[in-house]
Formats: sequence, structure tokens, C-alpha cells
Amino acid sequence: MTGGPLLRCALIDDFQGVGTTAADWSPLAGRVEVVSFPGHTDDEDELVARLAGFDIIVTLRERVPFPGSLLDRLPRLRLLIASGMRNTVIDYAAAARNGVTVCGTVSSSTAPVELTWALLLGLARGLVQESTALRDGGPWQQTVGADLHGRRLGLLGLGKIGSKVAQVGLAFGMDVVAWSGNLTKERADEVGVALAPSKEELLASSDFVSVHLVLGERTRGLIGAAELELMRPTAYLVNTSRAAIVDQQALLAALHTGRIAGAGMDVFDIEPLPADHPLRTAPRLLATPHLGYVTRDNYATYYGEAVEDIIAFLDGSPVRLLG
Repeated sequence: MTGGPLLRCALIDDFQGVGTTAADWSPLAGRVEVVSFPGHTDDEDELVARLAGFDIIVTLRERVPFPGSLLDRLPRLRLLIASGMRNTVIDYAAAARNGVTVCGTVSSSTAPVELTWALLLGLARGLVQESTALRDGGPWQQTVGADLHGRRLGLLGLGKIGSKVAQVGLAFGMDVVAWSGNLTKERADEVGVALAPSKEELLASSDFVSVHLVLGERTRGLIGAAELELMRPTAYLVNTSRAAIVDQQALLAALHTGRIAGAGMDVFDIEPLPADHPLRTAPRLLATPHLGYVTRDNYATYYGEAVEDIIAFLDGSPVRLLG
């Protein structure tokens, strides 16, 4: 696909305004006009008004759903690029019906591993409370930190991210156990961790629990009120995977009652989180606005490979196809 009028490409949810500078877009000069949208909306009418004039859309992760009802209203759209190679909120059949090619990009597992440990360490040592008190003239030392060495780290999921989290836990001298519905002893042995006999045993015996599962029918609501009741009152829960794996209302109740010592969250049922959402003021919660993948290297990969995807599409040989 060469020649013809200039095509238009929308970078949506570019919150930091770095989409056009995180990678080199110059290979598209004279062929594609790139426009960044820093604001978020998932209202279909607003999305149509915003995106109807674009041939190409680059979307970050699964923040904006692309159901058939939306794709049917974007007749100009020809290429949809999602960061990562898995996206559950795109209607691929509708994309094909509308003649829209869907492509992905590589996504590094390093960034979410590092954020998992930032949350876990922040919880264990009360960093938010202590830093806030120090800056505001509050009490000098108000928390007693939780040790990592010799404590049990329970991992729900031992894939690319979970296995790297396990390696860091082992380096801290932690007793690391893992469980998932299809995890085998051979895989656990390969990573160097113990296979928990059940989800329930892992929750009941762990000092720290971290979620690293793919969201699906078997994992949706996997951690609810009954599971949180199994956890030790001194235990911490960290979720950098998908919000729907943990029942949000049950977690809120556990935090308010002190059923668990605290939670670290980077993912939410609604994103961005509304200003009046109860999680914003929940006690014992260390929360970040879905930063797991937001690093310079990851953005360079996302947007750099988006450029490659566009060039390949324009040349008639699309790469990294999804669907």
C-alpha cells in the first residue's frame, strides 16, 4: 500500500504525552500523520467522534475495548495496533468483518516484575506512611517493618512474570511456593520453588501472596471473601496482573476490617480510577495507576514496533498479527 493521500494514525491514552517521542516515527514521514490523544474515554460515542477520521489506531494494553459496535462505526479504520501480543477486549471477528487488520507488539515481563517488588517492599516496610510522616513533620518511626528473609512468598501463577518474581524472592532468602490450576511439579522444580498442594494451602501459609495469572473464566474472582479469610492477618496481597482475579468488594472489606495487613494493587476494574472510588481512600492499600508496563524501555518497544507494524501493513505484508 503505497502512494495516495496521507493516512492518519491516532495514539490513544498517551497519558504522559510521550508516544511520539518514545520511538522514531520518521520512517512514516510523508505517508502517515501521527496524532496523540492524552485523555482517556471509553464512551463509544466519544470514541467515534474522536477516532472516525483515522485510518490507524494504536491502543495501549486493554484499556479501551474495541467491540463490534465500535468497530462498525469506524469505517475509515484499516489497522488497529495493540501493545502486547494478547488482547481480550478486541472483537477480532468484527475487525475482520470491517476489513481491519489487528497487530501487536512485543511486551517485556521485566517491568511488571520490578513493580511487583516495588509494591511488596513498600508494603513490608511501610514506605508510604514513613515517607509521608517525615515530610509532614509527623512521628519519627511509626511502623515496624515485616521481614522478607525466611518468610513465605506464595505465587498464584508461575509463568514468565511469576517465575521472575520467584527468582527475586529466592534471592531475598524467602521460602517460595507457587500454585495455579495447571502448574506441574516439574515446572515448579525447574524454577526452584515448591508446588503448593492447593490454592487454599498457599493462601493460608503465605506471608506475602502475589498474583500472576492470565484472566479467564477459571481465574475470574479466584480470590474472594472466602479466600481472603484464609490469609493470615499479618499477610499482604499484591496484584499486578488483572483486577478481576481479585473480588474488589471483598478486598475492600478485608482492608477496612484489618483482615489482612495490607494490599498492593496496580490494576483496577475501572481505569482510570474515578476520583470518588472507594479504593482511593481504602486503608492498608498501596496503589499505583497501572504502571506495571510503563517504563522507557517498554514504551520504546511498544511504539517502535508499532512503527514497524505500520510500515509492514503499508507494504502489504503485515506482521505480528492478532486474532
